Amino acid sequence: MTVPGRASGRLSARNRRKILCVSPVYARSFGTFEHAYGFRGSRAFMPPQGLLVIASALPENWDVRFVDENIARAHASDFVWADAVLVSGMHIQRRAIDDINHRAHSFGKATVLGGPSVSACPGQYPEFDYLHVGELGDATQAVVSALDENPRRPGRQVRFDTAERTPLQDFPVPAYHLAELERYFIGNVQFSSGCPYQCEFCDIPALYGRNPRLKTPEQVTKELDTMLAAGAIGAVYFVDDNFIGNRRAARELLEVLIDWQKARGYPFSFSCEATLNISKHTELLRLMREAYFTTIFCGIETPELDALHAMKKAHNAALPLYEAIATLNSYGFEIVSGIILGLDTDTEETPARILEFIKRSNIPMLTINLLQALPRTALYDRLAREHRIVEDERLESNVVFTRPYDEVVAGWKWLIAEAYEPSALYARYAHNVEHTYPNRLHPEFGSNRASFSNITYGLRILANIFLRVGGLSNYRKEFWNMALPLLRAGRIEDVIHIGLVGHHLIKFTREAVSGEQNASFYAPAERPRAAAA
Repeated sequence: MTVPGRASGRLSARNRRKILCVSPVYARSFGTFEHAYGFRGSRAFMPPQGLLVIASALPENWDVRFVDENIARAHASDFVWADAVLVSGMHIQRRAIDDINHRAHSFGKATVLGGPSVSACPGQYPEFDYLHVGELGDATQAVVSALDENPRRPGRQVRFDTAERTPLQDFPVPAYHLAELERYFIGNVQFSSGCPYQCEFCDIPALYGRNPRLKTPEQVTKELDTMLAAGAIGAVYFVDDNFIGNRRAARELLEVLIDWQKARGYPFSFSCEATLNISKHTELLRLMREAYFTTIFCGIETPELDALHAMKKAHNAALPLYEAIATLNSYGFEIVSGIILGLDTDTEETPARILEFIKRSNIPMLTINLLQALPRTALYDRLAREHRIVEDERLESNVVFTRPYDEVVAGWKWLIAEAYEPSALYARYAHNVEHTYPNRLHPEFGSNRASFSNITYGLRILANIFLRVGGLSNYRKEFWNMALPLLRAGRIEDVIHIGLVGHHLIKFTREAVSGEQNASFYAPAERPRAAAA
């Protein structure tokens, strides 16, 4: 059922308003590639999909301005211009979210907060004027109606909870025209929301449900066309919680994507997140290859079977792990893996076992983090009952581990240092150069991707890599051992990919080991920031 007041994907209002949408700064991590930005002129990881959907859904007679503070900080003139300020963010962005609210209030502007963090923990944001709890839906129209009636700050906080969600089929195309898509490291698109699994540490089922809700394939291709027109190039990440949550729908989408890519000369390569059991569905893998998917993020978490059962991830434990990875590689998919340390089942030997898994699997990139208990998860509820949740910003996690805290953190630092020692990382890339990348689709790119400007752009990136990695880094020997054979074979894109990502992983690891970065993506502690190379 369509939410009342909506027409053509937009909300309705009588009065004209000026709305400032601000996306807060997010924390650095293994998976956000800050140290690769300077090679290609990027300023942020990926566009804030949710906030751009809201910006697009706002009434047609409202003026909307969008600022992503990962690219540039909102100016005083932005706040002066606005009638109200809309913010959306995750738990890791809490400090930045509160900072935006404080700045908006200093100009006397009403503030609205939505998104996953406030939807899980509305009590953590007492200073905002309006809270939007839940997804796009009737609560969104209620916020719009309140601002339409009176844009000034209310006398007390007002909370609107979504009772009726807008179907994904009714979502508008995100307001990509408001974002500088060329400034992002990677583009993104959403096809589905929700995941059927109930991993103990994951908040997706509580926030978005277990029955995946879907857009139509035509919606997705329309969004891709809009991104293309707005200047997006290169890679696009499907931000779905689990790309194969509905396998039949995924297959239907892939068939449409294949035709879309062929018709437009393969302007994008795609990546996604999926459970490891995708390796059992070879027809899906074939279609993904034909649609030019190149990377799959799999939450492997740990190679220890008892830990997988304890975290209710038996679907991983039931798979022959290395055989599943090899299957995905055989279709040309580079695997990125999530890894968690600090589990209740961990022992002194766990870091070494994970390192052995990393070596044997030859997965180049792994987001190796300490366990963090997110609100509205089974993990958080269990640890709260056991009095094992601690809110201390001096610590790297809010979990009281079963093993001594200092030993867990030391094990994390040892593991990432070993995993991202340059020769070890480049050895894993060498495996993929030989056994994964040649299995990818090798499309005939159209004029939009093989244009003079794109070729010039790629050569500029390559020159930066040659200078900073091949000339100035202290692992240039490992780089050239990898790069020279690829260059002779004309595999320039592989050199760029490995040079960019490898540099970030190595540099981020060195900062983390020295204490400049957090041991958990969700850890609240801030660290001094070195300038991105």
